[in-house]
Amino acid sequence: MENNECISISSLNKTVQTPAGSLDILCDINLNVKKHEAIVISGASGSGKTSLLSIMAGLDKGDSGKIALFGQDMVKATEEQRARIRSGRVGFVFQNFQLVRGASAAENVQLPMELLGVEDARERAMQALEKVGLENKAPTLVDYLSGGEQQRVSIARAFAIEPDVLFADEPTGNLDSKNGQQIADLMFDLRTQHGTALVLVTHEASFAERGDRQVKMQAGRIISDA
Repeated sequence: MENNECISISSLNKTVQTPAGSLDILCDINLNVKKHEAIVISGASGSGKTSLLSIMAGLDKGDSGKIALFGQDMVKATEEQRARIRSGRVGFVFQNFQLVRGASAAENVQLPMELLGVEDARERAMQALEKVGLENKAPTLVDYLSGGEQQRVSIARAFAIEPDVLFADEPTGNLDSKNGQQIADLMFDLRTQHGTALVLVTHEASFAERGDRQVKMQAGRIISDA
């Protein structure tokens, strides 16, 4: 892996078993992500976008091929080793937010930092919430926030740890168009401010144009990368 790359993938394949037989969900994927680069992966439902993101992030493993995250071999690594490689360096934003219910906005942002042993977790959580315009919602339980506000909390949580790379899987999928556009603006703005590499999976064609590179998938293959 070159020094300016945070992710390197070559000849990656993934097959799953279905009632109808084997299904190839990723076929001969070759992809590199440079530090500070924003890559938008688009394609129709079932094209393999989320599967690729999960393997890139070390949440899943391919069946064959090579993948390195921060220069570390993710193919041979155990689940525990992959978790250590991600720890403190990778942030996630998901379509369904994945917040801790019954906890406040501030507590949701604080928790990952506390698990990492960050001493000023509370202060950093408040700073992160301020950046997403939710400092006044810090004590509010996330259960009582709107969908757009919940996604803002998840973005604050992801950026608060100052990750080297942020993975976002359909982050606007559960939002209306207005809130979706605001979330996209926020994510790209914060990515620029922090110098974070961004890997964004989306079916929104308008978002694809905002990346440094547009990767299009179809039937488990990359059909364009420009």
